Amino acid sequence: MDQLPTPYLSVDLDVLDRNLARMAAFTAERGAALRPHAKTHKCLQIARRQLDAGAVGLTVATVAEAEIFSGGGCTDLFIAYPLWIDQAKGARLRAVAERAAVAVGVDSAASAQALAKHAGGLVEVLVEVDCGHHRSGVQPGEAGAVALAAARAGLRVRGVFTFPGHGYSAIGAGKDVAVQEAAALRQAADAVRAAGLEVSVVSGGSTPTAWYTDTADVSEIRPGVYALNDAQQWELGSCEPADVALTATATVVSRAPGHVILDAGGKALGADRAPWNTGYGRLPDLPEARITAQSEHHTTVVFPAGTPLPEPGSRVRVVPNHVCATVNLNDELVITSRGEVVDRWAVAARGANT
Repeated sequence: MDQLPTPYLSVDLDVLDRNLARMAAFTAERGAALRPHAKTHKCLQIARRQLDAGAVGLTVATVAEAEIFSGGGCTDLFIAYPLWIDQAKGARLRAVAERAAVAVGVDSAASAQALAKHAGGLVEVLVEVDCGHHRSGVQPGEAGAVALAAARAGLRVRGVFTFPGHGYSAIGAGKDVAVQEAAALRQAADAVRAAGLEVSVVSGGSTPTAWYTDTADVSEIRPGVYALNDAQQWELGSCEPADVALTATATVVSRAPGHVILDAGGKALGADRAPWNTGYGRLPDLPEARITAQSEHHTTVVFPAGTPLPEPGSRVRVVPNHVCATVNLNDELVITSRGEVVDRWAVAARGANT
């Protein structure tokens, strides 16, 4: 590994498989379905391992991701976002639906009608509701009206879903947000049933909230980051440092009193930093250090007074803050097991944003 040019991303296969097995066991024990979000890793090999571990299918963010994962053999996909489907995107969605079961999120009668017009009866829908994140989604009590509009447009309604993204809002928020999620989904499912439609799937979940999911109200969860984990999950308490499967390796290119400069910046690591993050990532082997600044190709790492600094030319591992963004900036993942390189996996869905 010392011969690989830096920066590069590596995935510890043993940690990855342990993470996948843990989440699969958690959901199976509670009678819930697991539909992990593939936008985190964008990698066909990781998707296959998730399915082999018991996932019922994959969640994706875009039609382009659906194209890539269906082309790679995944036969059950949910695009968890209220897409606006025009003629061109509808043709692409119909092509995906010829090789995989596909469901799409809707949160308005207009989006359901556009989907029905351009994708026909080939896809199912789930109505998105807002459980407090205030991104997309209707209020839970309005889910029945949207579901009925979708059904009248000729679409089969599979159920309801939400994204509890405000679980990322603060350290310790996950448990309370999971309670809000369950309440919103319960109300939404009741509203759809009151409209005379069946609800077969009630879908929620994110990595910070997954472990608190009330499966009395949620039948399916869609965490993504859990497979690889990152510094956000570490600092939120959703995982331990030992659960981080993906790291970036960078080289110390400069040293001055109290800090060093690495050759990995925002274009390799991503530039995300939540208000509660202690820096632009963490160094797992040097936990007292903090990444205080980041430019396009360089990162500043500051150490407490009196701490020995890494030598110029030495290599350090970095845990990025937001692994989903980091993976999308890189072409491949170097796969290791017990410290040895065992494979290289392409980031097949890199840039699949349409």
